[in-house]
Amino acid sequence: MTGNLAQFESGHTDMVHDAQLDYYGRRLATCSSDRTVKVFDIVGDHHTHLADLRGHEGPVWQVCWGHPKFGSILASCSFDHRVIVWKEGQSNQWQQAYITPSNLHTASVNSICFAPYELGLILACASSDGSVSLLEYKADGTWETNKLPAGHSVGCTAVSWAPAHAPGSLVSSKQQQAGPVKRLVTAGCDNLVKVWKYGELGWSEEESLTGHNDWVRDVAWAPSLGLPKNTIASAGQDGQVFVWSEREKGGWDRKLVHDFKVPVWRVSWSTTGSILAVSDGNNAVTLWKESMDGEWQQIQQ
Repeated sequence: MTGNLAQFESGHTDMVHDAQLDYYGRRLATCSSDRTVKVFDIVGDHHTHLADLRGHEGPVWQVCWGHPKFGSILASCSFDHRVIVWKEGQSNQWQQAYITPSNLHTASVNSICFAPYELGLILACASSDGSVSLLEYKADGTWETNKLPAGHSVGCTAVSWAPAHAPGSLVSSKQQQAGPVKRLVTAGCDNLVKVWKYGELGWSEEESLTGHNDWVRDVAWAPSLGLPKNTIASAGQDGQVFVWSEREKGGWDRKLVHDFKVPVWRVSWSTTGSILAVSDGNNAVTLWKESMDGEWQQIQQ
């Protein structure tokens, strides 16, 4: 398996922490310790700088694109305890659509993730204060803020939404009738991965998954396309990457993908959930795929 590597000068004046393509893969958003978010147009190997978004007062850790159903929406989170939602009006004219109140989080906001569009325009935010907030856009044009009933005792490092449709629902009419699923997963400095679910009484913690022996740096819930069961990947400061598979009758099975022997920063799934990308402390990005015998094998670096 081979791929083409393209790179370009971002124009940031400090370390770049995140880069995310939009839904169509035509625009790239980047963020940096220089406190800015940049937007680029991407066509093949060519890029055009479109905008600089300024408003944060500290390093910007992550960016996340909203679904195009809601227009051109981009969110960013920062060490300044704030989350900013940006909206493009006229072509390439960006404005702050929402900025979180100063008392919502009392420490760095480390990770953000938009919910599947079927659930509405909802943004989950994970903070070093240990809490996870949910920002939801309402029909009257306002944003409603809520928090999960508990979080992580030390700090929360990452958050990821479950697909709105349960595994197998695209081919099972029985599962389709159940409606969209509202679940998410978080990672923390308490070495835990936590699974949350929204029900009649609101949000509650479903599972607390143990296995890492140091901070869990990232989590990613796999897309439901092509996968027979719910699957989550987690990456740790301990160098380990795990894949967690949910059992039919409840509970999760843990499988070690690889022990990298250095901190692992990020994990990300392919569109079908069949390939896992991992970035580690050796400045390497590797791709992994599960073999027929259930073992995970590296297919590219």
